[in-house]
Amino acid sequence: MKSVVVTGASSGIGWGCVKVLIAAGFRVFGSVRKQTDADRLSHEFGANFVPLLFDVTDEAAVAAGARQVADILGGETLAGLVNNAGVAVPGPLHYVQIDDFKRQIEVNLTGQLIVTQAFLPLLGADLARTGTPGRVVMISSVGGKNALPFLGPYNASKFAIEGLSESLRRELMLFGIDVIVVAPGAVATPIWDKADAVDITPFANTPYAAPLATIKSYMIDNGRKGFPPERIGETVKTALMAARPKTRYTVTPEPIQNLMATYLPKRLLDNIVARRLGLTQLSRT
Repeated sequence: MKSVVVTGASSGIGWGCVKVLIAAGFRVFGSVRKQTDADRLSHEFGANFVPLLFDVTDEAAVAAGARQVADILGGETLAGLVNNAGVAVPGPLHYVQIDDFKRQIEVNLTGQLIVTQAFLPLLGADLARTGTPGRVVMISSVGGKNALPFLGPYNASKFAIEGLSESLRRELMLFGIDVIVVAPGAVATPIWDKADAVDITPFANTPYAAPLATIKSYMIDNGRKGFPPERIGETVKTALMAARPKTRYTVTPEPIQNLMATYLPKRLLDNIVARRLGLTQLSRT
C-alpha cells in the first residue's frame, strides 16, 4: 500500500485530500494540531488514516512525526507529501501588525520547508530506502500568481511558495523526487463561515474601512460558491499518480476571471480593482 502525508488534515482542502486519497487506496498520515481532531478523523476514515500530531512550525514535533512515519514504512519510500497546512492574515499592508505578518510567513512558508526537510529522506533522498521516489505537492493558490488588496500577507506567502517549489523541484531532480504545485481558487469550506466573523474593526478609522468591507463581503460570497474540497483532492491525486504530471495545476471555479487576471495588462487590472473596491485616489485638500 502506498503512503502519503497530508498536513493540515483536520478540515477544508486537507480533509478533502485525505478523503479522496484513502478512497483511491492510499494509507494517509494526516497532520493535525489537536487530539480531538486526530480522534475524529480516525473514526471517520478508519484504519488507513494515521494521525500525526504537530504544528508545522514546531521543528521538534515535525521531526517526531517523520520518525513515526519512518517506523511504519520500514525501509520503503513515502509516495507523497502534500504541504497543505496554512493560515490567512487579512488587512491593509499599511497597517497590518508586523507580528501577524511574521506569523503568516512562518506558517505558510517556513513551516512548509520544515515539513519538507523532515520528510525528504522518506521520499527518497535517503538512497538506502527501497521503492520509487515520492512526490511533493505544494498547495499554493490562484493568489500565488495574482494578488488582491488586503490579502497582502497571504499573497506574499503564496508567491513565495511558488518560487520555493520551483527551486525545490529542480534541486530534487538529483533524487528523482518531483515537486508539483496545486493552486486552488475559491473552495467551499467552513472557513467562509469563520471569515464572516473576521474582525476588521482595527482598520475602522483608516481610509481602507469601506473597501475592506466590500472585499470581505465579496470573498465570503465567492468562497461559498467555490469547489468542494474533494475537487482539490482529485487534482492532488492526479499530481501524485499521473505518469507525467504537470508542474502546476490551477483549480478554480472562475477560469475566465483567472485568465483575465493573468493576461490583462497590470495597470488596466489595477484600475479595474480600484474602481470595484473604491480604491481610487483620495482628493487632497
